[in-house]
Amino acid sequence: MFDKITISIVSHLQIALAKSLILDLQRICSTSLCEIILTINVPEELSIDDLKGPVSVEVIRNKSCRGFGANHNAAFNVAKGNYFGVLNPDVRLTENPFPPLVALAHQADIGVVAPKVIGTSGLPEDNARFFPSPLELLRKACGGSSATIDAGGLSTPDWVAGMFMLFPSKIFHEVGGFDERYFLYYEDVDLCARLALAGYKRLVCPEASVVHDARRSSHRSL
Repeated sequence: MFDKITISIVSHLQIALAKSLILDLQRICSTSLCEIILTINVPEELSIDDLKGPVSVEVIRNKSCRGFGANHNAAFNVAKGNYFGVLNPDVRLTENPFPPLVALAHQADIGVVAPKVIGTSGLPEDNARFFPSPLELLRKACGGSSATIDAGGLSTPDWVAGMFMLFPSKIFHEVGGFDERYFLYYEDVDLCARLALAGYKRLVCPEASVVHDARRSSHRSL
């Protein structure tokens, strides 16, 4: 399937959000996608009928809770698309972001692409970032924020946030996917660092945009 995309979504007690995102994908992006893989990380009630549409949806139910990277790697192992998209359940779509993203990802030296991310307030969010320094890690542990990059135009940040990442499948496989030793947070930093070491660019495309209805419950948990 040339230029077709597999989308991986993981729900950790976020099934209502995941269903809304899948309906967006079914309604807006069906011509770009070959499948959606939804991983239920902890037991939740789900009606498959609610997910029906032109794109097939495969549901994986975990027997035990797994980390962010492990879940997406497991989805990749059964993915059929030429491109592999990792989306958080709290992403919402108002337009199809994939054609401009795939146009960039089709280039040989591109490891991952991401859209411009807009918050529900209408303001841009910080999904394009510099690699964190030890001082920044300490600042974040104390409730601070990451050093970000202005993605007003096409930008080549050190790393892009895991809320929305689109990889050429062959490159995701080449670098080994996510490092499953990370459970939550910094899997995206690590993977982008390995892409950089392998000579692949990380891009944010301003011609594609999504809305991030951020819940950030983990930010309130020590």
